[in-house]
Amino acid sequence: MFHVKQSEKTTPNEAFGVDTPLAREIADLSARRRNLEDVELHFTGSTRVLTVSNQKGGVGKTTTAVNIASALASFGAKVLVIDLDPQGNASTALGVPHNAETASIYDVLIDDVPLADVVQSSPESETLFCAPSTIHLAGAEIELVSQVAREHRLRRALDQYVADNPVDFVIIDCPPSLGLLTINAFTAASEVFIPIQCEYYALEGLSQLLGSIQMIQKHLNPGLHLSTILLTMYDGRTRLAQQVADEVRNHFPEQVLSTVIPRSVRVSEAPSFGQTVIAYDGNSAGAIAYREAAVEIASKSQTTQSKEN
Repeated sequence: MFHVKQSEKTTPNEAFGVDTPLAREIADLSARRRNLEDVELHFTGSTRVLTVSNQKGGVGKTTTAVNIASALASFGAKVLVIDLDPQGNASTALGVPHNAETASIYDVLIDDVPLADVVQSSPESETLFCAPSTIHLAGAEIELVSQVAREHRLRRALDQYVADNPVDFVIIDCPPSLGLLTINAFTAASEVFIPIQCEYYALEGLSQLLGSIQMIQKHLNPGLHLSTILLTMYDGRTRLAQQVADEVRNHFPEQVLSTVIPRSVRVSEAPSFGQTVIAYDGNSAGAIAYREAAVEIASKSQTTQSKEN
């Protein structure tokens, strides 16, 4: 008969839960959640227009756009999301109707309908609004070709809207392409916000996107600049994710946020309920990360403004 001698150095509690990876992760999330409760953001009233763009699909572009918007609204910012993607996923995530009969951003671009006539309030927050997309937007690329000042149509509509309805942030969700819809977004915006998936292929199209930004700067919008890069779908267990993150940070030290968005089941589930992860499960790892990223984005604006003053 064998007798197993229990270690005198550890107790069952210590061996099962007090100092394990899961326990450390839970403690870290709790601490980050408490820190966010103490955050107070003050908005100056000036409008920042960010276009969320990446011609590669599947990098978390729309997910990032709606969750950053919802997170900013949770801190008291007045936010308008413009859904320029014909798939309408941003509209779905914000709980905004966007069937074929709905007045949408298509009517603004093609028929000169005032933007205020298509903007809807999101049920998530009284300070969160959305200009929805509908299936009609799929044909807008072709219809815009014959329009006068086709690259500036969104900018003119947005300038008029902001003059009558001041907002703190405008976030434009672009389709995963570099066509006329994306060019309209670049022309209307002052900042480019790029989500990058922490995988090798996500880096391949970045140089092409930067070339497009430079072209817009030269010919259509000199004030456009790359202000923010957010690393998404980060899996710290893989060496590849760490290598991609390090490479992006080395090339863009000023633009890359310190916050990274982890792979999260809750983030993937939320759109099926017509919600962002902020509303669906605000205590999840994904929601906390997006709120931290929103704080960084807002704080970057305040720091820039204080330097200019």
